[in-house]
Amino acid sequence: MNSTCCSKMKTVHNIEELANKTVVFDFESTLLRSNSLFPYFMLLAFEAGGLLRSLILFLSYPLVWLVGEDQFGLKIMLFLTFFGIRKDTFRMGSAVLPKFFLEDMGREGFEAVMRCEKKVASSKLPRVMVEGLLKDYLGVDAVVARDIKSFNGYFLGMFENWKENETPLYEAKPDNDNNIGIIGSNIEYIDQELFPRSKKVCFIISCEERRNWRVLPKERYPKPLIFHDGRLAFRPTPASSLVFFMWLPFALFLAIFRFTFGIALPFNVSAPILAFSGTRTTLSRPHCPLFLVPNEKKQTGMLYVCNHRTLLDPLYISYVLDQPLSAVTYSLSRFNELVAPIRTIRLTRNRDRDRESMDKLLSLGNLVVCPEGTTCREPYLLRFSPLFAELTDNIVPVAVDVRVSMFYGTTASGHKCLDPFFHFLNPNPTYSIKILDRLPQSQTCHEGGKSRIEVANFVQHEIGNALGFACTSLTRKDKYMILAGNNGVNQGSCHNCK
Repeated sequence: MNSTCCSKMKTVHNIEELANKTVVFDFESTLLRSNSLFPYFMLLAFEAGGLLRSLILFLSYPLVWLVGEDQFGLKIMLFLTFFGIRKDTFRMGSAVLPKFFLEDMGREGFEAVMRCEKKVASSKLPRVMVEGLLKDYLGVDAVVARDIKSFNGYFLGMFENWKENETPLYEAKPDNDNNIGIIGSNIEYIDQELFPRSKKVCFIISCEERRNWRVLPKERYPKPLIFHDGRLAFRPTPASSLVFFMWLPFALFLAIFRFTFGIALPFNVSAPILAFSGTRTTLSRPHCPLFLVPNEKKQTGMLYVCNHRTLLDPLYISYVLDQPLSAVTYSLSRFNELVAPIRTIRLTRNRDRDRESMDKLLSLGNLVVCPEGTTCREPYLLRFSPLFAELTDNIVPVAVDVRVSMFYGTTASGHKCLDPFFHFLNPNPTYSIKILDRLPQSQTCHEGGKSRIEVANFVQHEIGNALGFACTSLTRKDKYMILAGNNGVNQGSCHNCK
Protein backbone atom coordinates (compact mmCIF):
# COMPACT_ATOMS: atom_id res chain seq x y z
CA MET A 1 0.00 0.00 0.00
CA ASN A 2 1.91 3.02 -1.25
CA SER A 3 0.64 6.56 -1.46
CA THR A 4 2.04 10.05 -1.79
CA CYS A 5 2.44 12.28 1.23
CA CYS A 6 -0.49 14.51 0.41
CA SER A 7 -2.96 11.83 -0.64
CA LYS A 8 -6.20 11.90 1.24
CA MET A 9 -8.53 8.98 0.88
CA LYS A 10 -10.84 8.43 3.78
CA THR A 11 -11.16 10.83 6.67
CA VAL A 12 -12.17 9.63 10.09
CA HIS A 13 -14.48 12.32 11.42
CA ASN A 14 -15.28 10.48 14.62
CA ILE A 15 -12.13 9.19 16.28
CA GLU A 16 -14.32 7.38 18.79
CA GLU A 17 -14.54 4.70 16.09
CA LEU A 18 -10.95 3.76 16.96
CA ALA A 19 -11.49 3.30 20.68
CA ASN A 20 -11.53 -0.51 20.64
CA LYS A 21 -9.34 -1.05 17.60
CA THR A 22 -5.82 -2.25 17.13
CA VAL A 23 -4.46 0.46 14.88
CA VAL A 24 -1.45 0.42 12.61
CA PHE A 25 -0.25 3.94 11.89
CA ASP A 26 2.58 5.64 10.08
CA PHE A 27 4.64 7.49 12.68
CA GLU A 28 5.90 10.39 10.60
CA SER A 29 2.68 11.33 8.78
CA THR A 30 0.32 10.60 11.68
CA LEU A 31 2.07 12.22 14.64
CA LEU A 32 4.68 14.71 13.47
CA ARG A 33 3.74 18.22 12.37
CA SER A 34 6.87 18.70 10.27
CA ASN A 35 7.35 17.05 6.87
CA SER A 36 11.16 17.00 7.09
CA LEU A 37 13.25 14.29 8.72
CA PHE A 38 16.52 16.20 8.29
CA PRO A 39 16.53 17.75 11.82
CA TYR A 40 16.52 14.31 13.48
CA PHE A 41 19.45 13.06 11.44
CA MET A 42 21.24 16.34 12.10
CA LEU A 43 20.78 15.86 15.85
CA LEU A 44 22.29 12.38 15.70
CA ALA A 45 25.10 13.47 13.39
CA PHE A 46 26.19 16.13 15.90
CA GLU A 47 25.59 14.19 19.12
CA ALA A 48 26.94 10.81 18.00
CA GLY A 49 29.39 11.81 15.28
CA GLY A 50 30.61 15.29 16.20
CA LEU A 51 30.89 18.66 14.52
CA LEU A 52 32.58 17.52 11.30
CA ARG A 53 29.98 14.86 10.57
CA SER A 54 27.14 17.27 11.19
CA LEU A 55 28.78 19.84 8.87
CA ILE A 56 29.07 17.23 6.10
CA LEU A 57 25.42 16.31 6.54
CA PHE A 58 24.40 19.96 6.43
CA LEU A 59 26.38 20.56 3.22
CA SER A 60 24.65 17.54 1.66
CA TYR A 61 21.17 18.92 2.31
CA PRO A 62 20.79 20.58 -1.13
CA LEU A 63 21.30 17.15 -2.73
CA VAL A 64 18.89 15.56 -0.24
CA TRP A 65 16.28 18.21 -1.03
CA LEU A 66 16.81 17.78 -4.76
CA VAL A 67 16.30 14.00 -4.80
CA GLY A 68 13.64 14.06 -2.07
CA GLU A 69 13.80 12.86 1.54
CA ASP A 70 11.43 9.94 1.05
CA GLN A 71 13.67 7.64 -0.95
CA PHE A 72 17.25 8.35 -2.04
CA GLY A 73 17.59 11.39 0.20
CA LEU A 74 16.73 9.26 3.21
CA LYS A 75 19.52 6.83 2.30
CA ILE A 76 22.00 9.70 1.98
CA MET A 77 21.12 11.06 5.42
CA LEU A 78 21.22 7.57 6.91
CA PHE A 79 24.69 6.84 5.55
CA LEU A 80 26.23 10.18 6.53
CA THR A 81 24.75 10.00 10.02
CA PHE A 82 25.39 6.38 11.00
CA PHE A 83 28.40 5.13 9.06
CA GLY A 84 31.17 4.23 11.53
CA ILE A 85 29.12 4.87 14.69
CA ARG A 86 29.50 2.24 17.40
CA LYS A 87 26.38 0.13 17.70
CA ASP A 88 26.71 -1.16 21.27
CA THR A 89 26.99 2.32 22.84
CA PHE A 90 24.38 4.08 20.70
CA ARG A 91 21.60 5.39 22.97
CA MET A 92 20.62 8.60 21.18
CA GLY A 93 17.30 7.15 20.06
CA SER A 94 16.13 6.90 23.66
CA ALA A 95 18.21 9.66 25.30
CA VAL A 96 18.14 12.54 22.78
CA LEU A 97 15.42 12.18 20.14
CA PRO A 98 12.27 11.70 22.31
CA LYS A 99 12.38 15.35 23.44
CA PHE A 100 12.45 16.65 19.88
CA PHE A 101 9.89 14.15 18.60
CA LEU A 102 7.48 15.15 21.37
CA GLU A 103 7.99 18.85 20.68
CA ASP A 104 7.16 18.24 17.00
CA MET A 105 4.11 16.11 17.75
CA GLY A 106 0.66 17.30 16.73
CA ARG A 107 -2.08 17.14 19.32
CA GLU A 108 -4.77 16.00 16.85
CA GLY A 109 -2.82 12.98 15.58
CA PHE A 110 -1.63 12.09 19.07
CA GLU A 111 -5.15 12.07 20.52
CA ALA A 112 -6.45 9.91 17.68
CA VAL A 113 -3.71 7.29 18.12
CA MET A 114 -3.88 7.24 21.92
CA ARG A 115 -7.59 6.42 21.84
CA CYS A 116 -6.82 3.04 20.35
CA GLU A 117 -6.57 -0.01 22.54
CA LYS A 118 -3.60 -1.50 20.71
CA LYS A 119 -1.09 0.37 18.59
CA VAL A 120 1.35 -0.74 15.92
CA ALA A 121 3.67 1.89 14.46
CA SER A 122 5.31 1.92 11.05
CA SER A 123 8.25 4.22 10.36
CA LYS A 124 10.55 5.13 7.49
CA LEU A 125 13.23 5.93 10.07
CA PRO A 126 15.50 3.17 11.39
CA ARG A 127 14.32 1.29 14.44
CA VAL A 128 17.08 2.69 16.69
CA MET A 129 15.75 6.21 16.14
CA VAL A 130 12.05 5.69 16.88
CA GLU A 131 11.63 2.64 19.09
CA GLY A 132 12.60 4.46 22.30
CA LEU A 133 9.88 7.07 21.87
CA LEU A 134 7.19 4.75 20.55
CA LYS A 135 7.51 2.10 23.22
CA ASP A 136 8.61 4.13 26.25
CA TYR A 137 6.35 7.18 25.78
CA LEU A 138 3.46 6.11 23.56
CA GLY A 139 3.08 2.51 24.72
CA VAL A 140 3.16 1.11 21.18
CA ASP A 141 2.86 -2.67 21.15
CA ALA A 142 5.05 -3.24 18.09
CA VAL A 143 7.26 -1.16 15.83
CA VAL A 144 7.55 -1.97 12.12
CA ALA A 145 10.82 -0.36 11.05
CA ARG A 146 14.02 -1.49 9.44
CA ASP A 147 17.30 -2.08 11.23
CA ILE A 148 20.68 -0.71 10.14
CA LYS A 149 23.38 -3.02 8.83
CA SER A 150 26.41 -3.36 11.06
CA PHE A 151 29.84 -4.93 10.88
CA ASN A 152 32.19 -5.70 13.77
CA GLY A 153 30.13 -3.57 16.16
CA TYR A 154 29.82 -0.49 13.89
CA PHE A 155 26.90 0.77 11.85
CA LEU A 156 27.37 0.70 8.08
CA GLY A 157 24.78 3.37 7.37
CA MET A 158 22.52 1.18 5.18
CA PHE A 159 19.16 -0.41 5.83
CA GLU A 160 18.84 -4.12 6.39
CA ASN A 161 16.59 -5.85 3.88
CA TRP A 162 13.26 -7.21 5.04
CA LYS A 163 13.42 -10.90 5.81
CA GLU A 164 10.30 -12.97 5.99
CA ASN A 165 11.16 -14.59 9.31
CA GLU A 166 12.21 -11.26 10.82
CA THR A 167 9.29 -9.08 9.72
CA PRO A 168 7.79 -7.63 12.90
CA LEU A 169 4.20 -8.67 12.36
CA TYR A 170 1.46 -7.97 14.86
CA GLU A 171 -1.55 -10.28 14.70
CA ALA A 172 -5.05 -9.00 15.24
CA LYS A 173 -7.41 -10.69 17.63
CA PRO A 174 -8.93 -13.68 15.84
CA ASP A 175 -12.42 -12.89 17.09
CA ASN A 176 -12.59 -9.54 15.36
CA ASP A 177 -11.73 -9.30 11.67
CA ASN A 178 -12.24 -5.53 11.74
CA ASN A 179 -9.58 -5.03 14.35
CA ILE A 180 -6.80 -3.15 12.57
CA GLY A 181 -7.00 0.39 11.26
CA ILE A 182 -4.18 2.01 9.30
CA ILE A 183 -3.84 5.72 9.99
CA GLY A 184 -1.58 7.94 7.98
CA SER A 185 -0.76 8.96 4.46
CA ASN A 186 2.71 7.60 3.76
CA ILE A 187 2.90 3.95 4.74
CA GLU A 188 5.63 2.33 2.66
CA TYR A 189 6.49 -0.89 4.44
CA ILE A 190 3.04 -2.21 5.40
CA ASP A 191 0.46 -3.74 3.11
CA GLN A 192 -2.54 -5.98 3.39
CA GLU A 193 -0.42 -9.10 2.93
CA LEU A 194 1.38 -8.38 6.19
CA PHE A 195 -1.90 -7.67 8.01
CA PRO A 196 -4.48 -9.93 6.38
CA ARG A 197 -7.13 -9.25 9.03
CA SER A 198 -7.14 -5.54 8.35
CA LYS A 199 -10.50 -4.45 6.96
CA LYS A 200 -10.41 -0.74 7.60
CA VAL A 201 -7.90 1.65 6.08
CA CYS A 202 -8.15 5.22 7.40
CA PHE A 203 -6.24 8.18 5.95
CA ILE A 204 -6.93 11.05 8.30
CA ILE A 205 -4.60 13.87 7.36
CA SER A 206 -2.85 15.63 4.51
CA CYS A 207 0.48 17.46 4.68
CA GLU A 208 -1.18 20.87 4.54
CA GLU A 209 -3.57 19.99 7.36
CA ARG A 210 -0.75 18.54 9.44
CA ARG A 211 1.14 21.82 9.42
CA ASN A 212 -1.88 23.47 11.02
CA TRP A 213 -2.02 21.06 13.92
CA ARG A 214 -1.58 22.36 17.44
CA VAL A 215 1.62 21.54 19.30
CA LEU A 216 1.14 18.79 21.85
CA PRO A 217 1.39 20.51 25.29
CA LYS A 218 3.76 19.02 27.83
CA GLU A 219 0.96 18.24 30.26
CA ARG A 220 -0.48 15.90 27.61
CA TYR A 221 2.67 13.80 27.29
CA PRO A 222 1.91 10.14 28.12
CA LYS A 223 4.62 10.34 30.78
CA PRO A 224 6.68 13.32 31.95
CA LEU A 225 9.82 14.12 29.99
CA ILE A 226 12.25 14.54 32.89
CA PHE A 227 15.55 13.28 31.52
CA HIS A 228 17.14 13.84 28.13
CA ASP A 229 20.72 14.09 26.92
CA GLY A 230 22.67 15.74 24.12
CA ARG A 231 24.26 19.14 23.73
CA LEU A 232 21.95 20.82 21.22
CA ALA A 233 19.07 22.74 22.77
CA PHE A 234 17.38 23.70 19.48
CA ARG A 235 15.79 21.77 16.63
CA PRO A 236 18.37 21.87 13.81
CA THR A 237 16.28 22.59 10.75
CA PRO A 238 18.24 23.57 7.62
CA ALA A 239 17.73 27.27 8.43
CA SER A 240 18.66 27.00 12.13
CA SER A 241 21.63 24.78 11.21
CA LEU A 242 22.90 27.51 8.91
CA VAL A 243 22.66 30.02 11.76
CA PHE A 244 24.41 27.53 14.04
CA PHE A 245 27.43 27.05 11.76
CA MET A 246 27.67 30.81 11.15
CA TRP A 247 27.57 31.51 14.89
CA LEU A 248 30.03 28.82 15.94
CA PRO A 249 33.37 30.49 14.99
CA PHE A 250 32.44 33.65 16.89
CA ALA A 251 31.00 31.56 19.76
CA LEU A 252 34.30 29.75 20.28
CA PHE A 253 36.11 33.04 20.79
CA LEU A 254 33.29 34.37 22.97
CA ALA A 255 33.23 31.28 25.19
CA ILE A 256 36.99 31.51 25.83
CA PHE A 257 36.59 35.21 26.61
CA ARG A 258 33.72 34.60 29.05
CA PHE A 259 35.41 31.64 30.69
CA THR A 260 38.68 33.49 31.20
CA PHE A 261 37.16 36.65 32.66
CA GLY A 262 34.63 34.68 34.70
CA ILE A 263 37.26 32.78 36.66
CA ALA A 264 40.07 35.33 36.69
CA LEU A 265 38.31 38.45 37.99
CA PRO A 266 36.14 39.23 41.02
CA PHE A 267 32.44 39.19 40.29
CA ASN A 268 31.94 42.93 40.74
CA VAL A 269 34.57 43.43 38.03
CA SER A 270 33.72 40.55 35.71
CA ALA A 271 29.91 40.93 35.94
CA PRO A 272 29.69 44.06 33.74
CA ILE A 273 32.11 42.51 31.23
CA LEU A 274 30.13 39.25 31.09
CA ALA A 275 26.86 41.16 30.80
CA PHE A 276 28.28 43.14 27.88
CA SER A 277 29.20 39.83 26.21
CA GLY A 278 25.58 38.66 26.42
CA THR A 279 25.34 36.68 29.66
CA ARG A 280 22.50 37.52 32.05
CA THR A 281 22.26 36.99 35.80
CA THR A 282 19.22 37.85 37.91
CA LEU A 283 19.14 37.73 41.71
CA SER A 284 16.34 37.97 44.25
CA ARG A 285 16.83 37.67 47.98
CA PRO A 286 14.85 38.20 51.21
CA HIS A 287 14.45 41.79 52.33
CA CYS A 288 15.65 40.93 55.83
CA PRO A 289 19.47 40.87 55.99
CA LEU A 290 19.36 38.53 58.99
CA PHE A 291 19.09 35.54 56.69
CA LEU A 292 22.88 35.60 56.47
CA VAL A 293 23.47 35.62 60.22
CA PRO A 294 24.00 32.24 61.93
CA ASN A 295 21.90 31.72 65.05
CA GLU A 296 23.67 28.79 66.65
CA LYS A 297 25.74 29.23 69.78
CA LYS A 298 28.56 27.44 68.02
CA GLN A 299 29.17 29.84 65.18
CA THR A 300 29.53 27.92 61.93
CA GLY A 301 29.07 28.93 58.34
CA MET A 302 25.78 29.11 56.50
CA LEU A 303 24.79 26.07 54.47
CA TYR A 304 23.34 27.08 51.09
CA VAL A 305 21.27 24.25 49.62
CA CYS A 306 20.42 24.63 45.93
CA ASN A 307 18.96 22.58 43.12
CA HIS A 308 21.43 21.56 40.44
CA ARG A 309 21.19 22.98 36.91
CA THR A 310 24.83 23.18 35.74
CA LEU A 311 28.31 22.76 37.13
CA LEU A 312 28.48 26.55 37.56
CA ASP A 313 25.74 26.75 40.22
CA PRO A 314 28.05 27.15 43.26
CA LEU A 315 30.20 29.66 41.38
CA TYR A 316 27.24 31.88 40.50
CA ILE A 317 25.90 31.71 44.06
CA SER A 318 29.29 32.75 45.40
CA TYR A 319 29.44 35.63 42.96
CA VAL A 320 25.96 37.03 43.58
CA LEU A 321 26.42 36.84 47.36
CA ASP A 322 29.84 38.48 47.00
CA GLN A 323 31.37 36.27 49.66
CA PRO A 324 33.77 33.32 49.62
CA LEU A 325 32.07 29.93 49.54
CA SER A 326 33.17 26.34 49.42
CA ALA A 327 31.35 23.76 47.32
CA VAL A 328 30.99 20.00 47.45
CA THR A 329 30.05 17.79 44.53
CA TYR A 330 29.72 14.07 44.09
CA SER A 331 32.35 14.06 41.38
CA LEU A 332 34.15 16.56 39.22
CA SER A 333 36.52 16.44 36.29
CA ARG A 334 40.11 17.18 37.27
CA PHE A 335 40.24 20.05 34.78
CA ASN A 336 37.21 21.80 36.32
CA GLU A 337 38.58 21.17 39.81
CA LEU A 338 41.86 22.77 38.78
CA VAL A 339 40.38 25.94 37.28
CA ALA A 340 37.54 26.45 39.79
CA PRO A 341 37.92 29.89 41.46
CA ILE A 342 36.29 28.64 44.68
CA ARG A 343 37.27 25.77 46.94
CA THR A 344 35.66 22.59 45.61
CA ILE A 345 35.73 19.22 47.37
CA ARG A 346 34.68 15.89 45.91
CA LEU A 347 32.35 13.69 47.90
CA THR A 348 33.13 9.98 48.08
CA ARG A 349 29.60 8.56 48.57
CA ASN A 350 30.83 7.24 51.90
CA ARG A 351 28.38 8.82 54.34
CA ASP A 352 30.72 9.14 57.31
CA ARG A 353 33.63 10.51 55.31
CA ASP A 354 31.42 12.94 53.40
CA ARG A 355 29.83 14.24 56.57
CA GLU A 356 33.24 14.77 58.13
CA SER A 357 34.43 16.70 55.06
CA MET A 358 31.32 18.91 55.01
CA ASP A 359 31.55 19.57 58.75
CA LYS A 360 35.13 20.70 58.30
CA LEU A 361 34.21 23.06 55.47
CA LEU A 362 31.32 24.52 57.48
CA SER A 363 33.64 25.23 60.38
CA LEU A 364 35.81 27.25 58.01
CA GLY A 365 33.01 29.28 56.40
CA ASN A 366 29.96 29.11 54.20
CA LEU A 367 29.22 26.04 52.09
CA VAL A 368 27.14 25.29 48.99
CA VAL A 369 25.71 21.83 48.40
CA CYS A 370 23.52 20.42 45.61
CA PRO A 371 21.73 17.47 47.24
CA GLU A 372 20.15 16.26 43.99
CA GLY A 373 23.56 14.84 43.15
CA THR A 374 23.15 15.51 39.43
CA THR A 375 21.71 18.09 37.10
CA CYS A 376 18.18 18.14 35.70
CA ARG A 377 17.29 20.26 32.66
CA GLU A 378 13.51 20.12 32.82
CA PRO A 379 11.30 21.85 35.45
CA TYR A 380 11.59 18.99 37.94
CA LEU A 381 13.53 18.47 41.15
CA LEU A 382 15.11 15.11 41.87
CA ARG A 383 15.09 13.62 45.35
CA PHE A 384 17.30 15.52 47.79
CA SER A 385 19.90 13.49 49.64
CA PRO A 386 19.25 14.18 53.38
CA LEU A 387 22.89 14.24 54.47
CA PHE A 388 23.03 18.05 54.53
CA ALA A 389 20.18 18.25 57.08
CA GLU A 390 22.33 16.65 59.80
CA LEU A 391 25.13 19.19 59.55
CA THR A 392 23.60 22.42 60.83
CA ASP A 393 20.37 24.31 61.42
CA ASN A 394 21.72 27.33 59.50
CA ILE A 395 20.22 26.29 56.15
CA VAL A 396 19.36 28.72 53.35
CA PRO A 397 17.54 27.24 50.32
CA VAL A 398 18.61 28.65 46.96
CA ALA A 399 16.46 28.24 43.84
CA VAL A 400 18.44 28.18 40.59
CA ASP A 401 17.23 28.18 37.01
CA VAL A 402 19.11 28.39 33.72
CA ARG A 403 17.95 29.42 30.25
CA VAL A 404 19.91 28.54 27.11
CA SER A 405 19.04 28.71 23.43
CA MET A 406 21.67 26.70 21.57
CA PHE A 407 23.71 24.40 23.84
CA TYR A 408 23.07 22.58 27.10
CA GLY A 409 25.83 23.01 29.65
CA THR A 410 25.24 19.52 31.04
CA THR A 411 25.64 15.98 29.75
CA ALA A 412 25.18 12.42 30.98
CA SER A 413 27.33 10.65 28.41
CA GLY A 414 29.65 13.31 26.99
CA HIS A 415 32.78 15.05 28.25
CA LYS A 416 31.75 16.79 31.45
CA CYS A 417 34.91 18.84 31.62
CA LEU A 418 33.46 20.82 28.70
CA ASP A 419 30.17 21.66 30.45
CA PRO A 420 31.08 25.26 31.42
CA PHE A 421 32.50 25.85 27.94
CA PHE A 422 29.26 24.71 26.25
CA HIS A 423 27.24 26.91 28.59
CA PHE A 424 29.24 29.96 27.51
CA LEU A 425 28.86 29.05 23.82
CA ASN A 426 25.24 30.21 24.00
CA PRO A 427 24.44 33.68 22.64
CA ASN A 428 22.61 34.78 25.81
CA PRO A 429 22.93 32.27 28.66
CA THR A 430 20.79 33.35 31.59
CA TYR A 431 21.14 32.41 35.27
CA SER A 432 18.28 33.13 37.66
CA ILE A 433 19.07 32.80 41.38
CA LYS A 434 16.56 33.20 44.20
CA ILE A 435 17.93 33.26 47.75
CA LEU A 436 15.04 32.08 49.92
CA ASP A 437 14.41 32.68 53.62
CA ARG A 438 16.52 30.69 56.01
CA LEU A 439 14.85 27.54 57.23
CA PRO A 440 12.67 28.13 60.31
CA GLN A 441 14.07 26.49 63.40
CA SER A 442 10.89 24.41 63.62
CA GLN A 443 11.87 22.73 60.34
CA THR A 444 15.41 21.73 61.32
CA CYS A 445 16.87 18.58 62.86
CA HIS A 446 18.54 19.94 66.00
CA GLU A 447 16.19 22.69 67.17
CA GLY A 448 13.00 21.52 65.48
CA GLY A 449 13.36 17.79 66.09
CA LYS A 450 12.62 16.92 62.47
CA SER A 451 14.15 13.89 60.83
CA ARG A 452 16.77 14.48 58.17
CA ILE A 453 14.41 13.14 55.50
CA GLU A 454 11.67 15.56 56.58
CA VAL A 455 14.09 18.46 56.38
CA ALA A 456 15.34 17.40 52.94
CA ASN A 457 11.78 17.06 51.64
CA PHE A 458 10.82 20.45 53.09
CA VAL A 459 13.76 22.18 51.40
CA GLN A 460 12.98 20.41 48.12
CA HIS A 461 9.38 21.64 48.21
CA GLU A 462 10.43 25.19 49.14
CA ILE A 463 12.75 25.37 46.13
CA GLY A 464 10.15 23.70 43.90
CA ASN A 465 7.50 26.23 44.91
CA ALA A 466 9.87 29.14 44.29
CA LEU A 467 10.68 27.93 40.78
CA GLY A 468 7.33 26.38 39.88
CA PHE A 469 9.05 23.00 39.45
CA ALA A 470 7.54 19.62 40.27
CA CYS A 471 9.20 17.51 42.98
CA THR A 472 9.99 13.88 42.18
CA SER A 473 11.48 10.90 44.01
CA LEU A 474 13.83 10.11 41.12
CA THR A 475 17.54 9.95 41.88
CA ARG A 476 20.87 10.41 40.21
CA LYS A 477 21.06 6.68 39.54
CA ASP A 478 17.70 6.76 37.76
CA LYS A 479 18.95 9.49 35.45
CA TYR A 480 22.11 7.69 34.41
CA MET A 481 20.39 4.34 33.96
CA ILE A 482 17.87 5.98 31.61
CA LEU A 483 20.31 8.11 29.62
CA ALA A 484 23.61 6.24 29.72
CA GLY A 485 22.78 2.71 30.81
CA ASN A 486 25.06 2.89 33.87
CA ASN A 487 24.99 4.22 37.42
CA GLY A 488 27.11 7.23 36.54
CA VAL A 489 30.11 6.19 38.66
CA ASN A 490 32.52 4.14 36.60
CA GLN A 491 33.48 6.55 33.89
CA GLY A 492 36.69 8.02 32.56
CA SER A 493 38.52 10.95 34.04
CA CYS A 494 36.88 13.43 31.71
CA HIS A 495 33.49 11.76 32.08
CA ASN A 496 33.14 12.17 35.82
CA CYS A 497 29.51 12.63 36.56
CA LYS A 498 27.94 15.22 38.74
